[in-house]
Amino acid sequence: QVQLIESGGGLVQAGGSLRLSCAASGLTFSSYAMGWFRQVPGKEREFAAHISRGGSVTYYADSVKGRFTISRDNAKNTVYLQMNSLKPEDTAVYYCAATGRYFSDKYNADNYDYWGQGTQVTVSS
Repeated sequence: QVQLIESGGGLVQAGGSLRLSCAASGLTFSSYAMGWFRQVPGKEREFAAHISRGGSVTYYADSVKGRFTISRDNAKNTVYLQMNSLKPEDTAVYYCAATGRYFSDKYNADNYDYWGQGTQVTVSS
């Protein structure tokens, strides 16, 4: 069974940094592009970042561009989200997702096949 398990969330002060990890199992990791989304209660899931299968191409939401970095280690079946210069508005549950599809809208959560359970990130002011 496919599992994506996020870790690394927590409470940080504004301006601080946090590194999220997502460990994948049950799939051929290098065959899947990966994404990070975030969600606050009552709001729709929001795209944050995406990385190609080989890790050579990345995409970011404007809201996180320049502050967040997505990366992956295919040997470890893990995707990361390095979050710097955190702001209170970054507070959310962060989810990793996997897609085996091509030519997809990377901003659309419906284009992803598998999802983790999420990890809470809270940024205090």
